[in-house]
Amino acid sequence: MFTGLVSELGTVVGHDAAAASGGRITVACGLAEEPGASVAVNGACLTVVEHDAEAGTLAFDVMPETLRVTALGSLEAGSRVNLEPALRAGQPLGGHIVQGHVDGIGHVARQQPEGNALLVEVELPADLGRYVVERGSICIDGVSLTVMGRPDGRVLLSLIPETRDRTTLGGMRDGQPVNVEVDVLARYVEAALSSRLAGS
Repeated sequence: MFTGLVSELGTVVGHDAAAASGGRITVACGLAEEPGASVAVNGACLTVVEHDAEAGTLAFDVMPETLRVTALGSLEAGSRVNLEPALRAGQPLGGHIVQGHVDGIGHVARQQPEGNALLVEVELPADLGRYVVERGSICIDGVSLTVMGRPDGRVLLSLIPETRDRTTLGGMRDGQPVNVEVDVLARYVEAALSSRLAGS
């Protein structure tokens, strides 16, 4: 489990992965997670398969399904990524409950400065809109954010300077694909209500 609070930015130094065959992504970072540990990379939960302490890198194997349902396939050498190790017992839950299970790929539709904030609209996959509520939580590329509004099938977000400085969201481009994870509580509520209405 994760919180959507990014620990640090990493840099992709190796990306030998294709949607048809899977492969490996290697990230230079300061994390010292050992093989078997879980790390959210741009919001996608990946398992560390190699930690090279001398080089300061973590390697992750990614299967074809992961590349199909996330934006990790669009990464390349030099890409910056948001990193968060799995939450450990006793650590504070500072963001919201994030599983690292990407629900779909959104696209940055529009960005506009507003005072010290940056307003960002992200186009959501059509089937995810029903899980998003104003003032609720959403995870974009591994960052826990508050939903400011829902204009025309999009989600409106407001990024403070700290978020822009400490995550990749400050360098987003219009049209860029991003990983989207909706609030898992909304999915549980839907499942419970559907079961009740079905009489099971």
